[in-house]
Amino acid sequence: MKKYILTYSFLFISLFNYAQTVDIELFKNGFLSPLDIQNAGDDRLFIVEQGGQIKILNADATINTTPFLNITSIISTGGERGLLGLAFHPDYANNGYFFVYYTDNSGDTQVARYTVDGSDPNIADPTSALLIFDAAQPYSNHNGGCIQFGSDGYLYIGLGDGGSGGDPGNRAQNLTLPLGKMLRIDIDTTDGGNNYTIPADNPFVGDPNALDEIWAYGLRNPWRFSFDSETDEFWIADVGQNQIEEINRVAGDAAGLNYGWRCYEGSQPFNTSGCPDPSELTFPVAEYNHSVGNSITGGYVYHGNVYSDIQDLYFFADIGGIIGTVDTDNNLVNHGDFTGFWVSFGEDITGEIYIADISGSIYKIIGGEIFDTEDFDVLEISLIPNPASNSVRVSVDNNQISTITILDIKGSVVIYEEAINTSEKTIAVNSLQSGIYLVRINSENGQSIIKKLVIK
Repeated sequence: MKKYILTYSFLFISLFNYAQTVDIELFKNGFLSPLDIQNAGDDRLFIVEQGGQIKILNADATINTTPFLNITSIISTGGERGLLGLAFHPDYANNGYFFVYYTDNSGDTQVARYTVDGSDPNIADPTSALLIFDAAQPYSNHNGGCIQFGSDGYLYIGLGDGGSGGDPGNRAQNLTLPLGKMLRIDIDTTDGGNNYTIPADNPFVGDPNALDEIWAYGLRNPWRFSFDSETDEFWIADVGQNQIEEINRVAGDAAGLNYGWRCYEGSQPFNTSGCPDPSELTFPVAEYNHSVGNSITGGYVYHGNVYSDIQDLYFFADIGGIIGTVDTDNNLVNHGDFTGFWVSFGEDITGEIYIADISGSIYKIIGGEIFDTEDFDVLEISLIPNPASNSVRVSVDNNQISTITILDIKGSVVIYEEAINTSEKTIAVNSLQSGIYLVRINSENGQSIIKKLVIK
Protein backbone atom coordinates (compact mmCIF):
# COMPACT_ATOMS: atom_id res chain seq x y z
CA MET A 1 0.00 0.00 0.00
CA LYS A 2 1.22 3.48 -0.84
CA LYS A 3 2.01 5.79 2.07
CA TYR A 4 1.63 9.55 1.74
CA ILE A 5 1.13 12.70 3.79
CA LEU A 6 -2.26 14.34 3.25
CA THR A 7 -2.02 18.12 3.16
CA TYR A 8 -4.66 19.47 0.78
CA SER A 9 -8.37 18.90 0.22
CA PHE A 10 -10.79 20.01 -2.47
CA LEU A 11 -13.53 22.44 -1.59
CA PHE A 12 -16.38 20.23 -2.76
CA ILE A 13 -19.71 19.87 -0.99
CA SER A 14 -20.19 16.22 -0.16
CA LEU A 15 -23.63 14.71 -0.63
CA PHE A 16 -23.01 12.42 2.32
CA ASN A 17 -21.59 12.71 5.79
CA TYR A 18 -18.82 10.35 4.76
CA ALA A 19 -15.03 10.35 4.57
CA GLN A 20 -14.79 10.20 0.78
CA THR A 21 -15.65 12.92 -1.70
CA VAL A 22 -16.45 11.71 -5.20
CA ASP A 23 -17.06 13.97 -8.15
CA ILE A 24 -16.60 13.87 -11.91
CA GLU A 25 -15.06 16.20 -14.46
CA LEU A 26 -15.68 16.16 -18.20
CA PHE A 27 -12.57 14.93 -19.97
CA LYS A 28 -13.83 14.71 -23.57
CA ASN A 29 -17.12 14.54 -25.42
CA GLY A 30 -18.02 13.90 -29.04
CA PHE A 31 -18.10 10.08 -29.06
CA LEU A 32 -20.91 7.93 -30.47
CA SER A 33 -22.28 5.58 -27.80
CA PRO A 34 -19.00 4.83 -25.98
CA LEU A 35 -19.18 1.45 -24.20
CA ASP A 36 -15.64 0.69 -23.02
CA ILE A 37 -12.43 2.47 -22.02
CA GLN A 38 -9.05 0.71 -22.05
CA ASN A 39 -5.36 1.58 -22.09
CA ALA A 40 -2.57 -0.23 -23.88
CA GLY A 41 0.19 0.39 -21.35
CA ASP A 42 0.83 3.99 -22.39
CA ASP A 43 -0.82 7.38 -21.94
CA ARG A 44 -3.54 6.81 -24.58
CA LEU A 45 -7.11 5.77 -23.85
CA PHE A 46 -8.95 3.59 -26.34
CA ILE A 47 -12.67 4.36 -26.51
CA VAL A 48 -14.92 1.57 -27.81
CA GLU A 49 -18.01 2.80 -29.62
CA GLN A 50 -21.04 0.52 -29.83
CA GLY A 51 -21.37 1.09 -33.56
CA GLY A 52 -18.09 -0.66 -34.30
CA GLN A 53 -15.21 1.80 -34.02
CA ILE A 54 -12.38 2.17 -31.52
CA LYS A 55 -10.99 5.68 -31.19
CA ILE A 56 -7.83 6.94 -29.51
CA LEU A 57 -8.22 9.61 -26.84
CA ASN A 58 -4.87 11.19 -26.07
CA ALA A 59 -3.62 12.49 -22.73
CA ASP A 60 -4.19 16.08 -23.88
CA ALA A 61 -7.87 15.21 -24.53
CA THR A 62 -7.57 15.23 -28.33
CA ILE A 63 -9.12 12.46 -30.42
CA ASN A 64 -7.22 10.98 -33.34
CA THR A 65 -9.08 11.67 -36.58
CA THR A 66 -8.53 8.13 -37.89
CA PRO A 67 -10.13 5.37 -35.79
CA PHE A 68 -7.79 2.76 -34.36
CA LEU A 69 -10.18 0.06 -35.65
CA ASN A 70 -13.39 0.13 -37.69
CA ILE A 71 -15.43 -3.09 -37.91
CA THR A 72 -18.85 -1.56 -38.46
CA SER A 73 -19.52 -3.80 -41.47
CA ILE A 74 -19.33 -7.07 -39.52
CA ILE A 75 -21.36 -6.28 -36.41
CA SER A 76 -25.01 -5.94 -35.44
CA THR A 77 -25.77 -3.00 -33.20
CA GLY A 78 -28.57 -1.37 -31.27
CA GLY A 79 -30.06 -2.26 -27.90
CA GLU A 80 -27.52 -4.45 -26.12
CA ARG A 81 -25.69 -5.49 -29.30
CA GLY A 82 -22.63 -4.00 -30.92
CA LEU A 83 -18.91 -3.72 -30.33
CA LEU A 84 -18.98 -4.34 -26.59
CA GLY A 85 -15.48 -4.96 -25.21
CA LEU A 86 -11.73 -4.59 -25.70
CA ALA A 87 -8.67 -6.09 -24.03
CA PHE A 88 -4.99 -5.63 -24.83
CA HIS A 89 -2.66 -8.61 -24.58
CA PRO A 90 -0.36 -8.38 -21.53
CA ASP A 91 2.58 -8.39 -23.96
CA TYR A 92 0.96 -5.94 -26.36
CA ALA A 93 4.09 -3.78 -26.49
CA ASN A 94 5.89 -6.66 -28.21
CA ASN A 95 3.25 -8.67 -30.06
CA GLY A 96 0.68 -5.95 -30.88
CA TYR A 97 -2.28 -8.26 -30.11
CA PHE A 98 -5.61 -7.01 -28.84
CA PHE A 99 -9.01 -8.66 -28.51
CA VAL A 100 -12.53 -7.43 -29.19
CA TYR A 101 -15.93 -8.77 -28.16
CA TYR A 102 -18.84 -8.04 -30.51
CA THR A 103 -22.15 -9.34 -31.80
CA ASP A 104 -21.87 -10.33 -35.44
CA ASN A 105 -24.39 -9.70 -38.23
CA SER A 106 -26.40 -12.70 -37.02
CA GLY A 107 -26.51 -11.33 -33.48
CA ASP A 108 -24.15 -13.98 -32.11
CA THR A 109 -21.15 -13.41 -29.87
CA GLN A 110 -17.68 -13.28 -31.36
CA VAL A 111 -14.33 -12.75 -29.64
CA ALA A 112 -11.58 -11.99 -32.13
CA ARG A 113 -7.91 -11.07 -32.05
CA TYR A 114 -6.50 -8.20 -34.10
CA THR A 115 -2.97 -6.87 -34.52
CA VAL A 116 -1.73 -3.29 -34.51
CA ASP A 117 -0.34 -1.97 -37.78
CA GLY A 118 3.37 -2.71 -38.09
CA SER A 119 4.30 0.86 -39.00
CA ASP A 120 1.71 3.00 -37.19
CA PRO A 121 0.86 2.42 -33.49
CA ASN A 122 -2.32 4.48 -33.85
CA ILE A 123 -4.11 2.15 -36.24
CA ALA A 124 -4.84 -1.57 -36.30
CA ASP A 125 -4.45 -3.91 -39.24
CA PRO A 126 -8.10 -4.54 -40.28
CA THR A 127 -7.10 -7.69 -42.17
CA SER A 128 -5.50 -9.34 -39.15
CA ALA A 129 -8.67 -10.73 -37.56
CA LEU A 130 -8.38 -14.17 -35.97
CA LEU A 131 -11.61 -15.57 -34.53
CA ILE A 132 -11.07 -16.93 -31.02
CA PHE A 133 -14.46 -17.81 -29.59
CA ASP A 134 -18.12 -17.68 -30.65
CA ALA A 135 -21.45 -18.35 -28.99
CA ALA A 136 -24.96 -18.44 -30.40
CA GLN A 137 -27.35 -15.93 -28.82
CA PRO A 138 -31.03 -16.97 -28.62
CA TYR A 139 -32.22 -13.41 -27.89
CA SER A 140 -30.94 -9.91 -28.58
CA ASN A 141 -30.27 -8.90 -24.97
CA HIS A 142 -27.94 -10.03 -22.18
CA ASN A 143 -24.91 -10.30 -24.44
CA GLY A 144 -22.32 -9.65 -21.73
CA GLY A 145 -19.37 -8.07 -23.51
CA CYS A 146 -16.57 -7.60 -21.01
CA ILE A 147 -13.18 -9.22 -21.58
CA GLN A 148 -10.17 -8.83 -19.31
CA PHE A 149 -6.78 -10.44 -18.83
CA GLY A 150 -6.04 -11.73 -15.36
CA SER A 151 -2.65 -11.59 -13.69
CA ASP A 152 -2.31 -15.24 -14.72
CA GLY A 153 -2.14 -14.12 -18.37
CA TYR A 154 -5.41 -15.83 -19.31
CA LEU A 155 -8.32 -14.16 -21.05
CA TYR A 156 -11.60 -13.97 -19.08
CA ILE A 157 -14.83 -13.65 -21.08
CA GLY A 158 -18.14 -12.66 -19.45
CA LEU A 159 -21.31 -13.90 -21.17
CA GLY A 160 -24.90 -13.11 -20.26
CA ASP A 161 -27.59 -15.76 -19.91
CA GLY A 162 -28.82 -15.43 -23.51
CA GLY A 163 -31.54 -12.90 -22.89
CA SER A 164 -35.29 -12.59 -22.76
CA GLY A 165 -36.30 -12.34 -19.07
CA GLY A 166 -35.91 -14.72 -16.15
CA ASP A 167 -33.51 -16.98 -18.07
CA PRO A 168 -36.29 -19.10 -19.62
CA GLY A 169 -33.86 -21.78 -20.78
CA ASN A 170 -32.10 -21.99 -17.40
CA ARG A 171 -28.89 -21.45 -19.34
CA ALA A 172 -26.91 -19.80 -16.54
CA GLN A 173 -27.10 -23.01 -14.47
CA ASN A 174 -26.45 -25.33 -17.42
CA LEU A 175 -22.76 -26.23 -17.48
CA THR A 176 -22.97 -27.56 -21.04
CA LEU A 177 -23.63 -24.03 -22.37
CA PRO A 178 -21.33 -20.98 -22.33
CA LEU A 179 -24.17 -18.52 -21.62
CA GLY A 180 -24.44 -17.05 -18.14
CA LYS A 181 -20.81 -17.95 -17.51
CA MET A 182 -17.37 -16.54 -16.91
CA LEU A 183 -14.97 -18.28 -19.29
CA ARG A 184 -11.18 -18.52 -18.94
CA ILE A 185 -8.92 -19.46 -21.86
CA ASP A 186 -5.25 -19.44 -22.83
CA ILE A 187 -4.91 -17.47 -26.06
CA ASP A 188 -1.14 -17.95 -26.37
CA THR A 189 -1.43 -21.57 -27.49
CA THR A 190 -3.77 -23.54 -29.75
CA ASP A 191 -5.19 -27.03 -29.52
CA GLY A 192 -7.91 -29.23 -30.97
CA GLY A 193 -8.78 -26.94 -33.85
CA ASN A 194 -9.34 -23.96 -31.55
CA ASN A 195 -7.31 -20.76 -31.55
CA TYR A 196 -6.85 -21.18 -27.80
CA THR A 197 -6.28 -23.88 -25.20
CA ILE A 198 -7.88 -24.65 -21.84
CA PRO A 199 -5.86 -23.84 -18.70
CA ALA A 200 -5.22 -27.10 -16.84
CA ASP A 201 -6.59 -25.67 -13.57
CA ASN A 202 -9.96 -24.62 -14.97
CA PRO A 203 -12.48 -26.16 -12.55
CA PHE A 204 -14.43 -28.35 -14.97
CA VAL A 205 -11.60 -29.75 -17.08
CA GLY A 206 -12.35 -33.39 -17.82
CA ASP A 207 -15.96 -33.20 -16.64
CA PRO A 208 -18.08 -34.70 -19.45
CA ASN A 209 -21.09 -32.72 -18.22
CA ALA A 210 -19.45 -29.29 -18.37
CA LEU A 211 -17.54 -27.08 -20.78
CA ASP A 212 -13.82 -26.96 -20.06
CA GLU A 213 -13.78 -23.19 -20.72
CA ILE A 214 -16.04 -22.38 -17.75
CA TRP A 215 -14.44 -20.60 -14.79
CA ALA A 216 -17.68 -19.62 -12.99
CA TYR A 217 -21.42 -19.72 -13.66
CA GLY A 218 -24.82 -18.51 -12.52
CA LEU A 219 -24.52 -15.00 -14.00
CA ARG A 220 -27.38 -13.03 -15.55
CA ASN A 221 -25.52 -10.31 -17.45
CA PRO A 222 -22.08 -9.45 -16.06
CA TRP A 223 -21.86 -5.88 -17.29
CA ARG A 224 -18.22 -5.21 -16.52
CA PHE A 225 -15.84 -7.08 -14.29
CA SER A 226 -12.27 -6.31 -13.24
CA PHE A 227 -9.32 -7.51 -11.22
CA ASP A 228 -7.95 -5.42 -8.37
CA SER A 229 -4.48 -4.43 -9.55
CA GLU A 230 -3.04 -4.79 -6.03
CA THR A 231 -4.92 -7.68 -4.42
CA ASP A 232 -5.98 -9.56 -7.60
CA GLU A 233 -9.52 -9.83 -6.21
CA PHE A 234 -12.16 -10.43 -8.86
CA TRP A 235 -15.09 -7.97 -8.95
CA ILE A 236 -18.19 -8.70 -11.03
CA ALA A 237 -21.19 -6.40 -11.40
CA ASP A 238 -24.21 -8.46 -12.48
CA VAL A 239 -27.30 -6.73 -13.86
CA GLY A 240 -30.50 -7.69 -12.06
CA GLN A 241 -33.96 -8.72 -13.25
CA ASN A 242 -36.78 -6.97 -11.39
CA GLN A 243 -35.39 -5.92 -8.02
CA ILE A 244 -31.69 -6.31 -7.24
CA GLU A 245 -28.40 -5.08 -8.79
CA GLU A 246 -25.45 -7.01 -7.38
CA ILE A 247 -21.72 -6.75 -6.85
CA ASN A 248 -19.61 -9.87 -6.38
CA ARG A 249 -16.12 -9.90 -4.92
CA VAL A 250 -14.02 -13.04 -4.66
CA ALA A 251 -10.39 -14.09 -4.62
CA GLY A 252 -8.79 -14.03 -8.05
CA ASP A 253 -8.14 -17.77 -7.95
CA ALA A 254 -11.62 -18.78 -6.73
CA ALA A 255 -12.73 -21.25 -9.38
CA GLY A 256 -15.99 -23.06 -10.09
CA LEU A 257 -18.23 -20.64 -8.18
CA ASN A 258 -21.97 -20.53 -8.79
CA TYR A 259 -23.26 -16.96 -8.46
CA GLY A 260 -26.82 -18.15 -8.21
CA TRP A 261 -28.84 -16.81 -11.14
CA ARG A 262 -31.69 -17.82 -12.02
CA CYS A 263 -32.17 -19.31 -8.56
CA TYR A 264 -31.48 -16.00 -6.84
CA GLU A 265 -31.51 -12.38 -7.90
CA GLY A 266 -28.84 -10.96 -5.67
CA SER A 267 -29.54 -12.33 -2.21
CA GLN A 268 -33.27 -12.80 -2.88
CA PRO A 269 -34.92 -15.99 -4.19
CA PHE A 270 -36.10 -15.67 -7.79
CA ASN A 271 -36.87 -19.13 -9.20
CA THR A 272 -35.44 -21.84 -6.99
CA SER A 273 -37.03 -24.79 -8.77
CA GLY A 274 -34.41 -27.50 -9.20
CA CYS A 275 -31.68 -25.30 -7.68
CA PRO A 276 -28.80 -26.33 -5.44
CA ASP A 277 -28.78 -25.64 -1.72
CA PRO A 278 -27.98 -21.98 -0.96
CA SER A 279 -24.82 -23.14 0.84
CA GLU A 280 -23.43 -24.09 -2.57
CA LEU A 281 -23.93 -20.60 -4.00
CA THR A 282 -21.81 -17.45 -3.87
CA PHE A 283 -23.89 -14.41 -2.90
CA PRO A 284 -23.01 -10.76 -3.58
CA VAL A 285 -20.99 -8.71 -1.12
CA ALA A 286 -23.10 -5.64 -1.90
CA GLU A 287 -26.37 -4.91 -3.68
CA TYR A 288 -29.03 -2.24 -4.15
CA ASN A 289 -32.66 -2.34 -5.20
CA HIS A 290 -34.48 -0.69 -8.07
CA SER A 291 -35.54 2.30 -6.04
CA VAL A 292 -31.87 3.35 -6.40
CA GLY A 293 -31.03 2.19 -9.94
CA ASN A 294 -31.97 -0.53 -12.39
CA SER A 295 -28.89 -1.46 -14.46
CA ILE A 296 -25.49 -1.67 -12.81
CA THR A 297 -22.15 -0.89 -14.45
CA GLY A 298 -19.07 -2.37 -12.81
CA GLY A 299 -15.80 -0.51 -12.50
CA TYR A 300 -12.41 -0.70 -10.83
CA VAL A 301 -10.72 -0.39 -7.46
CA TYR A 302 -8.96 2.96 -7.31
CA HIS A 303 -5.20 2.74 -6.86
CA GLY A 304 -4.20 5.97 -8.56
CA ASN A 305 -1.60 8.32 -7.16
CA VAL A 306 -3.54 11.60 -7.18
CA TYR A 307 -6.39 11.19 -4.66
CA SER A 308 -5.90 9.87 -1.16
CA ASP A 309 -9.47 9.68 0.13
CA ILE A 310 -10.74 7.26 -2.53
CA GLN A 311 -7.83 4.80 -2.30
CA ASP A 312 -8.94 1.14 -2.30
CA LEU A 313 -12.57 1.96 -3.13
CA TYR A 314 -14.34 -0.09 -5.79
CA PHE A 315 -16.33 2.14 -8.14
CA PHE A 316 -19.63 1.20 -9.75
CA ALA A 317 -22.42 3.16 -11.38
CA ASP A 318 -25.90 2.73 -12.79
CA ILE A 319 -27.34 3.74 -16.13
CA GLY A 320 -29.90 5.70 -14.11
CA GLY A 321 -27.23 8.18 -12.96
CA ILE A 322 -25.85 7.15 -9.58
CA ILE A 323 -22.15 6.58 -8.90
CA GLY A 324 -21.23 4.51 -5.87
CA THR A 325 -18.36 2.79 -4.11
CA VAL A 326 -17.75 -0.33 -2.07
CA ASP A 327 -14.96 -0.20 0.52
CA THR A 328 -12.65 -2.93 1.80
CA ASP A 329 -15.29 -3.94 4.39
CA ASN A 330 -17.97 -4.27 1.66
CA ASN A 331 -19.81 -1.13 2.76
CA LEU A 332 -21.73 0.33 -0.19
CA VAL A 333 -22.03 4.11 -0.46
CA ASN A 334 -24.25 5.83 -3.02
CA HIS A 335 -22.51 9.12 -3.81
CA GLY A 336 -25.55 10.52 -5.58
CA ASP A 337 -27.06 11.08 -8.98
CA PHE A 338 -24.57 12.51 -11.47
CA THR A 339 -27.18 12.65 -14.29
CA GLY A 340 -25.19 10.59 -16.80
CA PHE A 341 -26.18 7.35 -18.51
CA TRP A 342 -23.22 5.42 -17.14
CA VAL A 343 -22.24 2.30 -19.10
CA SER A 344 -18.54 1.70 -18.44
CA PHE A 345 -15.43 2.60 -16.49
CA GLY A 346 -11.78 2.56 -17.49
CA GLU A 347 -8.32 3.13 -16.06
CA ASP A 348 -5.36 5.02 -17.47
CA ILE A 349 -1.81 3.76 -17.11
CA THR A 350 -1.42 5.50 -13.73
CA GLY A 351 -4.59 4.04 -12.21
CA GLU A 352 -6.83 7.09 -12.56
CA ILE A 353 -10.44 6.12 -13.28
CA TYR A 354 -12.71 7.35 -16.08
CA ILE A 355 -16.41 6.77 -16.68
CA ALA A 356 -18.37 6.69 -19.94
CA ASP A 357 -21.78 8.24 -20.55
CA ILE A 358 -23.39 6.46 -23.51
CA SER A 359 -24.64 9.87 -24.63
CA GLY A 360 -21.10 10.51 -25.87
CA SER A 361 -18.89 11.83 -23.08
CA ILE A 362 -15.92 10.55 -21.07
CA TYR A 363 -15.54 11.89 -17.54
CA LYS A 364 -12.76 11.56 -15.00
CA ILE A 365 -13.43 10.43 -11.44
CA ILE A 366 -12.00 12.89 -8.93
CA GLY A 367 -11.64 12.58 -5.18
CA GLY A 368 -11.57 15.11 -2.39
CA GLU A 369 -7.98 14.97 -1.11
CA ILE A 370 -4.75 14.84 -3.06
CA PHE A 371 -1.46 13.32 -2.08
CA ASP A 372 1.41 15.60 -1.18
CA THR A 373 4.59 13.67 -1.87
CA GLU A 374 7.13 16.30 -0.91
CA ASP A 375 8.50 13.83 1.64
CA PHE A 376 8.07 10.72 -0.51
CA ASP A 377 11.64 9.68 -1.31
CA VAL A 378 11.36 6.95 -3.94
CA LEU A 379 12.88 9.46 -6.38
CA GLU A 380 14.99 12.48 -5.47
CA ILE A 381 13.33 15.17 -7.56
CA SER A 382 13.53 18.94 -7.55
CA LEU A 383 11.32 21.56 -9.20
CA ILE A 384 13.15 24.89 -9.64
CA PRO A 385 11.76 27.50 -9.23
CA ASN A 386 8.67 26.62 -7.27
CA PRO A 387 6.56 28.80 -7.30
CA ALA A 388 7.21 29.34 -11.02
CA SER A 389 5.88 31.73 -13.64
CA ASN A 390 7.59 31.18 -17.00
CA SER A 391 9.32 27.79 -16.78
CA VAL A 392 10.28 25.11 -14.29
CA ARG A 393 13.33 22.84 -14.32
CA VAL A 394 12.64 19.24 -13.36
CA SER A 395 15.71 17.38 -12.10
CA VAL A 396 16.13 13.76 -10.99
CA ASP A 397 19.15 12.45 -9.08
CA ASN A 398 20.68 9.13 -10.16
CA ASN A 399 17.97 8.40 -12.71
CA GLN A 400 16.52 9.53 -16.02
CA ILE A 401 13.13 11.03 -16.69
CA SER A 402 10.80 9.13 -19.01
CA THR A 403 7.67 11.31 -18.94
CA ILE A 404 6.47 14.48 -17.24
CA THR A 405 2.75 15.14 -16.85
CA ILE A 406 1.37 18.35 -15.36
CA LEU A 407 -2.23 18.16 -14.15
CA ASP A 408 -4.52 20.82 -12.82
CA ILE A 409 -6.07 20.47 -9.39
CA LYS A 410 -8.95 18.37 -10.77
CA GLY A 411 -6.62 15.90 -12.43
CA SER A 412 -6.88 17.09 -16.05
CA VAL A 413 -3.69 16.89 -18.10
CA VAL A 414 -2.49 20.37 -19.14
CA ILE A 415 1.10 19.57 -20.22
CA TYR A 416 2.58 16.25 -21.26
CA GLU A 417 6.18 15.49 -22.31
CA GLU A 418 7.39 12.00 -23.23
CA ALA A 419 10.58 10.23 -24.38
CA ILE A 420 12.69 12.70 -22.38
CA ASN A 421 15.50 10.28 -21.46
CA THR A 422 17.57 12.82 -19.53
CA SER A 423 17.98 13.60 -15.86
CA GLU A 424 16.86 17.22 -16.32
CA LYS A 425 14.14 18.90 -18.34
CA THR A 426 12.90 22.48 -18.50
CA ILE A 427 9.18 22.87 -19.11
CA ALA A 428 7.52 26.11 -20.23
CA VAL A 429 4.58 26.90 -17.92
CA ASN A 430 3.80 30.46 -18.99
CA SER A 431 0.55 29.26 -20.59
CA LEU A 432 -0.81 28.09 -17.23
CA GLN A 433 -3.04 30.20 -15.04
CA SER A 434 -2.02 30.96 -11.48
CA GLY A 435 -2.78 28.18 -9.03
CA ILE A 436 -1.75 24.76 -7.73
CA TYR A 437 -0.78 21.97 -10.13
CA LEU A 438 0.47 18.41 -9.83
CA VAL A 439 3.63 17.31 -11.63
CA ARG A 440 3.86 13.57 -12.19
CA ILE A 441 7.36 12.36 -13.08
CA ASN A 442 7.96 8.82 -14.35
CA SER A 443 11.50 7.52 -14.45
CA GLU A 444 12.96 5.11 -16.99
CA ASN A 445 13.04 2.31 -14.43
CA GLY A 446 9.29 2.60 -13.79
CA GLN A 447 9.25 4.68 -10.61
CA SER A 448 6.73 7.49 -10.30
CA ILE A 449 6.23 10.47 -8.03
CA ILE A 450 3.90 13.44 -7.86
CA LYS A 451 5.15 16.88 -6.77
CA LYS A 452 3.12 19.98 -6.09
CA LEU A 453 3.84 22.99 -8.29
CA VAL A 454 2.62 26.52 -7.67
CA ILE A 455 2.23 28.87 -10.65
CA LYS A 456 2.42 32.56 -9.78
